[in-house]
Amino acid sequence: MARQLVLDLPFRAAMGRDDFFVSAANAAAVAGIDGWRDWPGAKMLLTGPEGAGKTHLAHVFAAQAGARIIAAEALHGLDPADTAEASALVIEDADRIAGDAAAEEALFHLHNAAAGRGTPLLLTARGPARRWGLRLPDLQSRMEQAGLLTLDTPDDALLTAVLVKLAADRQLALTPALLAYVLPRIDRSLAYAQRFIAELDAEALAAKQKPGTKHARAVLQRLAA
Repeated sequence: MARQLVLDLPFRAAMGRDDFFVSAANAAAVAGIDGWRDWPGAKMLLTGPEGAGKTHLAHVFAAQAGARIIAAEALHGLDPADTAEASALVIEDADRIAGDAAAEEALFHLHNAAAGRGTPLLLTARGPARRWGLRLPDLQSRMEQAGLLTLDTPDDALLTAVLVKLAADRQLALTPALLAYVLPRIDRSLAYAQRFIAELDAEALAAKQKPGTKHARAVLQRLAA
């Protein structure tokens, strides 16, 4: 039955051997990434809450477009000329630079250099640019001109697929009963799902038993604490 759950859910290859699962929570964003060649102005902003899969989907784009991925904190001292050979660019967590004058200035110049070359630019953030609190007006206007894709909080279909896949990677089988117990109680985050499965694996291994509800209960209590 657990195997059937995997087969019934669509997925796409991402980040090497990993799978990026598609559900109603991310289908529109995935379609927007797939259509990167048609982005207006060759730039797009991908938003969503922590753990929604922004980094994973950014890697999907990077694989498709040959993009160089740059963390926002690495913008300090970055010379836009150093990115001239990149086929495309990703700036991760761009909203985190708000209020940092040097980083805002660096992103402004990097954006202009990419635009001048026609280099596709993807930025990830927790929300739309108008909420970042940028202090550089010219950067603010350019960020607000980007297209917008939004990842919603993972739904049950997506969380189920991710839990089953993560468990299978560890040679764990999750029964329908175990999934039914976990889904209403787990945080709606892909990062949390990864941590939960790692803890569940350790719990079951320590008990020398297949993972069951009692193991899941102990893990959830421990993570909550």
